[in-house]
Amino acid sequence: MSLVHNERIKLSATWLNGLSIAIFAVGGFAPLLTRLYDGRTLDKSLLGISVSCFLAAFGIHLIARAVLRRLKP
Repeated sequence: MSLVHNERIKLSATWLNGLSIAIFAVGGFAPLLTRLYDGRTLDKSLLGISVSCFLAAFGIHLIARAVLRRLKP
């Protein structure tokens, strides 16, 4: 039974980590690169959104790591 439990835990952690990567890529990284590529300056609102998305992605990643602590030996 612990093998099935462990696989479910790993699947949940993988899903959370994928969500974290998506939030970072779409909300934190892509807008900054787009703005820099266009040659426009960064405004405070875009920088605030990017930082917020980075922090949200980091928080979700930490939650995924916490989920992995529930693995059974």
